[in-house]
Amino acid sequence: MASSLKSKRKYHVFLSFRGEDVWNNFLGHLYRALDQKGIYTYVDNEELRKGEQIDLALMKAIEESQIAIIVFSKDYASSWWCLEELVKIIDCKKERDLMVFPLFYKVEPRELRTPRGSYRDAMVKHESKYGKDSKEVKRWEKALSDASYLSGWPLKDGDEAELIQKIVTEISTHLNRTLLHVAMHPVGIDSPMVTLKSMLNLESDDNVLMVGLWGQGGIGKTTLAKAVYNDIYNQFENSCFLANVQEVSKDCKDLVTLQEKLLFEILALKERLVVSNVDRGINLIQERLCHKKVLLILDDVNDLYQLHALVGEGKWLHNGSRIIVTTRDNHLLTYLGIDQDHVYKVRELDDDDAHELFSKHAFLTHQNFTIKIDLVDRVLNHAKGLPLALEVLGSFLRGRREYEWESALDDISTAPKKGINDVLKISYDGLEPKVKEIFLHIACLFKGWNSEYVKKVLDSCDLKAVIGLQILMERSLIKIESGNIQMHDLIQLMGMDIVNQESDDPGRRSRLWQYDDVVDVLSSNMENCAVKAILLKPPEPTEMCISPNAFTKMRRLRLLILCNIHDFFQGPICLPNGLTWFDWTGCARQIPEFSSGPKKLVGLNMSKGNITGVIKQFKDFQNLKYINFSYCKSLVRMPDLLCTPNLEELDLHNCKDLVEAHKSIACLNKLQVLNLEECSKLSVFSDELRSKNL
Repeated sequence: MASSLKSKRKYHVFLSFRGEDVWNNFLGHLYRALDQKGIYTYVDNEELRKGEQIDLALMKAIEESQIAIIVFSKDYASSWWCLEELVKIIDCKKERDLMVFPLFYKVEPRELRTPRGSYRDAMVKHESKYGKDSKEVKRWEKALSDASYLSGWPLKDGDEAELIQKIVTEISTHLNRTLLHVAMHPVGIDSPMVTLKSMLNLESDDNVLMVGLWGQGGIGKTTLAKAVYNDIYNQFENSCFLANVQEVSKDCKDLVTLQEKLLFEILALKERLVVSNVDRGINLIQERLCHKKVLLILDDVNDLYQLHALVGEGKWLHNGSRIIVTTRDNHLLTYLGIDQDHVYKVRELDDDDAHELFSKHAFLTHQNFTIKIDLVDRVLNHAKGLPLALEVLGSFLRGRREYEWESALDDISTAPKKGINDVLKISYDGLEPKVKEIFLHIACLFKGWNSEYVKKVLDSCDLKAVIGLQILMERSLIKIESGNIQMHDLIQLMGMDIVNQESDDPGRRSRLWQYDDVVDVLSSNMENCAVKAILLKPPEPTEMCISPNAFTKMRRLRLLILCNIHDFFQGPICLPNGLTWFDWTGCARQIPEFSSGPKKLVGLNMSKGNITGVIKQFKDFQNLKYINFSYCKSLVRMPDLLCTPNLEELDLHNCKDLVEAHKSIACLNKLQVLNLEECSKLSVFSDELRSKNL
């Protein structure tokens, strides 16, 4: 309810105050500062206050505001009108999710709480007019008391200009208009922001200007770009921050997705334009954006084709536009024609900022024990000002005792490598065995994947995904953004390195994700294969010639995920009974076979395949919870599921030729999700379903 109310609100800020002296000095400056930031502020004009009835338009303005700032000055309580405003504001805070911030202008909060001084004098006058126990007076006293406990800003004899800037910054953050989350603790970015804004030359509209942010992974390029974006986006007609360009644009299809997002955000469309291909997207960007002054940030660019598809040579936008590109490759910026005067090299934090950032992550606010300074210095020396390393190490050491710090730092000092990989690996080494398994699965297989899907896969391996992912987030090893699991490149490379270091022989490693490694292992006759998980996801559809029994020797294999792999098997694929998750989307032609006896399979996904028929019965699949045959448009009949008593989800949507749903579907007591959407030929279906969980 609160979010729907907020979306309909007209004003960003409602200012409640009393007295021309306040307006002509502090408040007038505050209003102009808010206005310059594009914050739409309602100011109550005292000249319109007439009679004994408060204006309904004023009450409506309070209701239509996202934030209320109440300036409690010396004479505020002398106005019954202001007190009525205050009552309404407090009511809206409780009922309409209005954010309320008091500003104590040369008064103390306690003067409101138990009226003293001028507030006491004002309430005495009101009592004499309305009665000491009158309804009005009690409402006003209660509202004053409630407001006195709210968090706000005090102003006595301090720097008013500094306070105004602080208020504007905090209000901008709370409004959550198009602001980006910069960092949990943004440290050391103020000075770089000044330099970068100077490079952007925002006062000039003579041409389109491109600026590059260059530096190694984990150095803070994205953090700085987000901070600058938040500070200047309202100086442009529209703006767009395209995050993780390298990760998103792995093939042409994903580049089209970025082009669609760029057009959607800058044109402020209600729904996305459909871009058929990259070349069409290039023309649309040129045609639709050439008249707009925009701010565009391309984050983590690593290839020229990304720039060609999104900004060309930077000449597609209207004069006055600004483009910021973050990258690890300085040559990309040179190719774009960005001279070195407009390339900002993001450097490591200096000693003071590094210490501050580390401390914010490492030390609890009310920590009741101390850590020796030399231990902190050792951490800082190993991190060498790299923000990501400071964050990860700080999170790992947070709340730990001194002897634990010493043990951790001794491990760093004896590690064979001296690079960042060793620093990051300390957080990994502190994990419990099952959480380590989850981390390595994500680093090698599931970065960028939907978190709910990954939870199901991990739980199929009995890895307790919910608590495991939570621990990894607490250690700053992963983040969940927009429902997808994200991990910094350096941390991912560290995890991959851990697996690669298990053996020079791919068959002796726990996980395989490189095409050549998988082919090598499947083509060999190695006994006692150590592989637990395989992910094959080439960018283009690929054919492989492998024996149908290639997987049977992999006794330890638990996860097998194939994408864009055509049906390369000579006969049905045979899988080990120990496999817990099998995902083969897009290309499968037949259901896999298993050896006789109980199977451990929990998830089976054959969606978008060319399956014409399935085995008559899923026998001995006691653990099977998830079956997905969606978009198998040639599937006519579903199998007998009587021997899958734990099945929770059955997805058959868009199986256009499906005629019969086997009667065993009625006996699935644990079924929670049954999707038969767009199964237009379905004619045989049970009259009754026993499951009470659907």
